[in-house]
Amino acid sequence: QGAEDLFKLCEPEIIEKHSSLVQSGKHIFEVDKFLGNNNGLIIAEIELSKENELFEIPNWLGNEVTGNEKYYNSNLSKFPFNKWK
Repeated sequence: QGAEDLFKLCEPEIIEKHSSLVQSGKHIFEVDKFLGNNNGLIIAEIELSKENELFEIPNWLGNEVTGNEKYYNSNLSKFPFNKWK
């Protein structure tokens, strides 16, 4: 019964994605390619040692979305990428 109780806490939609690690300079980006209702959305994340640490910006990197709640998995579950206008 414990697992069933946990499923009740889950968001309505399952987030499907493939993750890969991509080296750029001395840093590694975790790149998530979303599937299902979020197909077409790609998000890259980098871990920095400190907030103002400089890093090489690869030419494939798009707009900064840090702090933009519409990109949070919990919101992508409720309002998937394929419904954005």
